[in-house]
Amino acid sequence: MYNPFGKARFTTRAIVNAGLIAAIYVVLTLIFQPISFGAIQFRIAEALTLLPILSVDAVPGLFVGCLLANWLGGGIWFDVVLGSIATLMAAVCTRITRGKPAVAALFPAVFNGLIVGPVVYFAYVRAPGDPTSIPTLLFNMATVAFGELVVCYVLGLPMLAGLKKLPARSINADRSRKGESQKAD
Repeated sequence: MYNPFGKARFTTRAIVNAGLIAAIYVVLTLIFQPISFGAIQFRIAEALTLLPILSVDAVPGLFVGCLLANWLGGGIWFDVVLGSIATLMAAVCTRITRGKPAVAALFPAVFNGLIVGPVVYFAYVRAPGDPTSIPTLLFNMATVAFGELVVCYVLGLPMLAGLKKLPARSINADRSRKGESQKAD
């Protein structure tokens, strides 16, 4: 059976790569905090959700980074958990579709729109006891998805193109590992 993640490797390099990606995600989210949270958000760090195209190490790094950023950014518990799960799901799907970057860039918008949009509505917009407003809920879902689309296509795809030009050992961990395994044979 085809495994899009390749052979699982918990090497020091993989852990460091994931940690660096998590740290960059947190820093970008907190530096741009005014536009990283809320009903209308353009979370610059979400451009990093395209990194699984280059390296499987990005998948756990993005999950941990989002978890920490939401927690440090003052999110309530289900925003921290569900927002991180949305990023994890997007990262996994991005990894699976890594051969088609334009398609892979859709997954952060889809999962964040469907998961984070309602979280934002129920956690921060709707007052407790108020009836649910379907138009407002749909508006939150649409604005979160739109912000993700803008970030992934306007920032993420050009970032990805630039990173692909770097030597294999720098960020393109999958290419680097292939070279290492060939040397070991």
